[in-house]
Amino acid sequence: MEVRAKKALGQHFLTDLSVARNIAGALTAAGDILEVGPGTGVLTQYLLERTDINLRMVEIDRESVDYLLEHFPQADGRLIEGDFLRLKLEDIFPGRFSVIGNFPYNISSQIFFKILDYKDTVPQVVCMIQKEVAERIAEKPGTKTYGILSVFLQAWYDIEYLFTVGEGAFNPPPKVKSSVIRLKRNSRTSLGCDEKIFRTIVKTAFGQRRKTMRNSLKAFIAAKAERERWSAEETAAFASDPVFDLRPERLGVEDFVNLTLKLS
Repeated sequence: MEVRAKKALGQHFLTDLSVARNIAGALTAAGDILEVGPGTGVLTQYLLERTDINLRMVEIDRESVDYLLEHFPQADGRLIEGDFLRLKLEDIFPGRFSVIGNFPYNISSQIFFKILDYKDTVPQVVCMIQKEVAERIAEKPGTKTYGILSVFLQAWYDIEYLFTVGEGAFNPPPKVKSSVIRLKRNSRTSLGCDEKIFRTIVKTAFGQRRKTMRNSLKAFIAAKAERERWSAEETAAFASDPVFDLRPERLGVEDFVNLTLKLS
């Protein structure tokens, strides 16, 4: 049987075996592994060969599920038909597990946010995503591509940009290049600040990334002044901190943590 790539699912099936082999080899974690979107099994076949991992797969496309079960008998009992974004991953693996896959480009950011929800049980992620998104995630502060996802992921993971993949490695070929990155959980156990406020401040700042932090976060400054019952002069003195002269792409994770503490 043939599996048709569905635009609505953002499907571009990997066909280059050498790329698939390299992705599988980039996974240095052992134990429980979850492959997201195995598609036609080009990466899956190399993962199934590894004796050091316990592989499970989640696939939303019924055609792909049927194809995988037909061509990879070993997938029976390991393959879950469902939407990764809606699954309770603790029902699949009650303990720690790593994630691998050729992520659909149209939901790759959502996949990363889901992984962040499980950051304490996901020690490693190896994935292929759109090159532009990979560069954004791996980028350091001070560049135009550095953004919300950069800060959130770098707070909890060390990011490695591994290699670039051309359009010809897929069927149908995407209009953009792809990249493979590896995320390894760092040693951080806590941000040391309110994580919900931290996320809100990061999102607010980058939502107006052309503005200085003083302008984009003026509502937070005003709220802080009201809580502290500051005078206009005291508020102005607080807002004169040089950090508020910066635009968000100049701030690293620790800078946003300190800013969250400052505004809380």
